Amino acid sequence: MSNESPTLQSEPLAPPLPPGREIELPGRGTTFIRELPGPRPDAPTLLLLHGWTATADLNWFGAYERLGEHFRIVALDHRGHGRGIRSRKPFRLSDCADDAACLVNELELGPVIPVGYSMGGPVALLMWRRHRPIVRGLVLCATAGSFRHSRAERMSFLGLTGLSAVARLTPSATKERITERVFLRRKAEKWGGWAMSQVAQHDWRMILEAGHAIGSFSATEWLPDIDVPTSHVITLRDPVVPAYRQLELFTSIPDADAVRIDAEHDAIASQHARMSDLIIGSVESVLRRAPDPS
Repeated sequence: MSNESPTLQSEPLAPPLPPGREIELPGRGTTFIRELPGPRPDAPTLLLLHGWTATADLNWFGAYERLGEHFRIVALDHRGHGRGIRSRKPFRLSDCADDAACLVNELELGPVIPVGYSMGGPVALLMWRRHRPIVRGLVLCATAGSFRHSRAERMSFLGLTGLSAVARLTPSATKERITERVFLRRKAEKWGGWAMSQVAQHDWRMILEAGHAIGSFSATEWLPDIDVPTSHVITLRDPVVPAYRQLELFTSIPDADAVRIDAEHDAIASQHARMSDLIIGSVESVLRRAPDPS
């Protein structure tokens, strides 16, 4: 037996992150945001929308600094994820879009460019549909406009054989199965402990409901109506959102453009430098085609 006195377990090593804070969204709840001011006061604002089972930090930690060299950055945790809003209501993607719009209004950001990654893509699309005046353009990454296809495809996206199977798993097994499948399969060893500490903050009832909401989402009927400049970053070897589904989204939106990366679904983490550059180029493409909000 060791004679050393017990010590508190140290916090897991975390990557460099921008300043963050909790913010109350009136009538909705409290969420957590990260902010970077950008290179100048009039820099365009990107609203970063993360993927399923991630958090703002877990999704964007490798991109914050590079994106912040060009744009003002605001990123939030979606409801049920990380330090996002907690609610007894069933999880709805439309509520996430309304949360994001409420944040834009609270911070008086003016028209923003939502950058939606995976689940963040449907949230961005719904922001345009429900809150058009505050959306200057869209950047959509590793995402699709519809997940209403075969049962096998929907369950593949969820990484499950069905929600009933999850109910029979222990909470720890549920966490491991979903997060390893969707986002953390290739997490860097350096940040592994920190990544799992991020996941430990989730409300897992809401996470499972979010998976169901994504599997049921479809924007196919109104994608042709999108009237803001849109750019896409397509992950060509994506086992979660297949490239052909991403291409279907791209071809459904008028006057969109796209870039491609030879990467899987976790490209924002595993190839964050390259993904950051592609997002910067995509935003610049949107800005060239968007009216000046002033």
